[in-house]
Amino acid sequence: MAGEAKSEGTSTSQVLTAIVSNSTIFGIFMAIFLVLRLKLKRMYEPKSSFDLISDEKKPEPLPRGLWQWLLPLLKKSDNFVIQQAGLDGYFFLRYLFLVCAYCVVSMAYMFPILFSVNASNGNHESGLDQLAFQNVKHSGRYYAHVFCGWVFYWIFMFVVYRELYFYNSMRQVVLSSPRYAKKLSSRTVLFQTVPEQYLSEREFAKLFNGVQRVWITRGGNNKLAKKVDKRDSMVTQLENVLNKYIKSGVKKVKKIRKKTPDAMVSSDISQYIPENKRPTHRLKPLIGRKVDSISYLSEMIPKLNKEVEELQANYINQYPFNSVFVEFESQYQAQVALQTVTHHLPMSMTPSFVGIEASDIIWMNMRLYWSERIARNVVAIAAIIALAAFWAIPVAFVGMVSSITYLTNKLPWLKFIYQLPKPLLGLLTSLAPTIALAWLMSMLPVIIRFLAKVNGAVSLQGVEYFTQQGYFVFQVVQVFLVTTLSSAVTSTATQIAEQPTRAMTLLASNLPKSSNFFISYIILTGMSVSSGSLAQIIPLFFRYVFGYLLDSTPRKKWSRFIDLDAPGWGTTYPVYTNLAVIIFSYAVISPIILLFAACGFFLLYVAYLYILLYIQKEAPDMRGICYPRALFQTLVGIYIGQVCMLGLFAVGTGWGPIVLQVVSLVVTTFIHLKLNSAFDHLMKFVPVDTMKALDGKSDTPSFKNIYNDQLEEDEIRELPKFSIKKYESKNPFSSHSDRVSSLLSEKTIEYNDNVKYHENSENRITWIPLLADGVRSQIPPAPFYKRFLLPHIYCSFQAVKSKLPEIYGLFDPEEAVSEEKIASSYNYPPANATCPSVWIPKDPYGFSTHQVEQLNTIVDISDSNASIDEKGKVTWREGPPTANTAEDQRDPADVKGTRDPFSDKK
Repeated sequence: MAGEAKSEGTSTSQVLTAIVSNSTIFGIFMAIFLVLRLKLKRMYEPKSSFDLISDEKKPEPLPRGLWQWLLPLLKKSDNFVIQQAGLDGYFFLRYLFLVCAYCVVSMAYMFPILFSVNASNGNHESGLDQLAFQNVKHSGRYYAHVFCGWVFYWIFMFVVYRELYFYNSMRQVVLSSPRYAKKLSSRTVLFQTVPEQYLSEREFAKLFNGVQRVWITRGGNNKLAKKVDKRDSMVTQLENVLNKYIKSGVKKVKKIRKKTPDAMVSSDISQYIPENKRPTHRLKPLIGRKVDSISYLSEMIPKLNKEVEELQANYINQYPFNSVFVEFESQYQAQVALQTVTHHLPMSMTPSFVGIEASDIIWMNMRLYWSERIARNVVAIAAIIALAAFWAIPVAFVGMVSSITYLTNKLPWLKFIYQLPKPLLGLLTSLAPTIALAWLMSMLPVIIRFLAKVNGAVSLQGVEYFTQQGYFVFQVVQVFLVTTLSSAVTSTATQIAEQPTRAMTLLASNLPKSSNFFISYIILTGMSVSSGSLAQIIPLFFRYVFGYLLDSTPRKKWSRFIDLDAPGWGTTYPVYTNLAVIIFSYAVISPIILLFAACGFFLLYVAYLYILLYIQKEAPDMRGICYPRALFQTLVGIYIGQVCMLGLFAVGTGWGPIVLQVVSLVVTTFIHLKLNSAFDHLMKFVPVDTMKALDGKSDTPSFKNIYNDQLEEDEIRELPKFSIKKYESKNPFSSHSDRVSSLLSEKTIEYNDNVKYHENSENRITWIPLLADGVRSQIPPAPFYKRFLLPHIYCSFQAVKSKLPEIYGLFDPEEAVSEEKIASSYNYPPANATCPSVWIPKDPYGFSTHQVEQLNTIVDISDSNASIDEKGKVTWREGPPTANTAEDQRDPADVKGTRDPFSDKK
């Protein structure tokens, strides 16, 4: 009985321990952030304090006080967030805020109703359990849960509809804006599985109108790529050994001058470093021949470079892959080609993609045939299923630990845990399992991203999109379902052993108790993860510990300084989507979870708002596509919650609630299917009416008129018009819609290049520039409830234009403009790769100058912009003096460091 008494209070003990322990961690991390934010600008405000991003995206610094930054941060407009964090960051923040707001609103009616129904002590539960479903004894009270569930789940279905409408409008506005429409990637389509007949620039151009340029992907036997990688590796190795060599010479002179301060120093470093002390390495690990590194690399790099240049010159003759990139005259022509059935054979000319940046291509997947793609897909999915099954073992163990107190009756040797102090027992059953669970899940993203490439993803965006789906499955199965079931089995193990025939009944009645574990998990994520992210604990460690120990060359120091972290949406979204699934699954069963969820998601929102605006750079642009997938994935929580309620009603033999719950499931499924069919196609393509002008002829950012057979307006026959006045009275929104339409009447404005664009009330809309002197379509103000209930007006194409920053009306300054750069944009990167440069620091004795003179005929080498002092400390002032690698494609004047790159002074 003592064990049972102790186990009854476990739920409250777990949650209180989680609150106390995570509050302590939260306080420590926030103290680190608040204090160091004022001193370490490179860590906590790099985007606003240094020239690490383009000027148009550089935010104004926040106030310097301890707390004065919070309110200005929360007041940032949508325009500002989109400009700094991009569409992907904006929609991720919107998702966090959406879940938080919905939990707050739901508490207003769920708490008064369900708390009073649950807390009547029907089953005499204690602690937090008395506020949950398991405390309800009489089935007649189930109706309260049924109807609260209807309101909770169906209102969210409407919210999903509204958000999909908003996302669709925002996506259309962005993709038809001058910034996107004029991008090379927006008018370039990738076709895969191209028949051999069309692996020719001339032949392929015959298939479509408006073809501007064709790139046939080639790779041959991959010999070129291997040699380019080997050459780059050798140049990097030479740079490292030269830096080490010069540093050794400086230290040797320092020792000499300690003995003889006035000693003359020669610029020939070989006078101070004997032949047997020069840098060496083995050609093969352990057993390879040892060679002098500088001499060997100086001899091999020119030979290898010559071989690379010969292969590059012959690259055009290499056998082509079966993928083709096609640039069209405009975005409109690209969209037409994307949606056209191109070839008569099945699986030919598919799949096809638009909007892929050249820097984001996964080139290894350019040569896949349809049969290989199918096989890879089967392998990738089978691997994920097998991995999910394997991962269930350690995750189930974590779930059992969270409910270990329920096992002590049948496993007496476990009763020693009751001798532990209460705080320690709480840590064992709440904090330790949640940390272990988080650590287990952190190992999966690398594996899933690899499987995404195996599956045939053609771009980094494709990898992230596949990862979002795969990682979400793992999160739901392992973090939620396996943990829930194992926890329920553990908590009822002794009762099942005594009454095996009641196993299902006992499991169902104890399933709600798992909510206490997930409350602890939400507290951990909301408090510790949010504050830990703000405190930048891991980046701090890597920068000031790893950086100090490992960064010994100017390039390594410079690279660490300019490199900003970027979010990985494929693994960021699923963590919080699964958290939302957990919340929605338990919202009716244990309503108290809504309170912790609201607080946790608000803290996460604040943390990510700061991080995305002031610390992290934009990830490869996915154009917000992860957001609608996250919304649909959240619906999994609705299904699980409804199915669990149905099972609990069945155990309690509440036949009326069972029927009503079945109705709820049917309605939810119907709405889900209709949402899919309504928005699926729109989220893949850009609609014609957002790209073309009203007259169908005038050029726009998205459309270039290359057709000479356009019908004149007087040649077009229209159908007879008929009156619709008799129907107006039946439409409750007709008068309001008329007022909106009058404000959206036809306008003509001029853009920078004097091209006229039009907008009319028939929704035939082209781009209206968002410049200061531009004209905007204004939606009339309305109360919140009306704006919420009328997404077709207040989330429309016209309405969301005002949320875009002005830069979307301008040409992207980072977009290639020269014909030479455009012509080589979608070439296989090794075909255009040049030999990297070597960067060494200038020393006080001329050693570096001597090395430059000896090696400048072999490799591009310089000792500018960096120095090493007499103590051997390496510093840099600007970026590398020569920039051949993709990483260094910027003007050194744009990235100015300091004498000490670890200093955070500007």
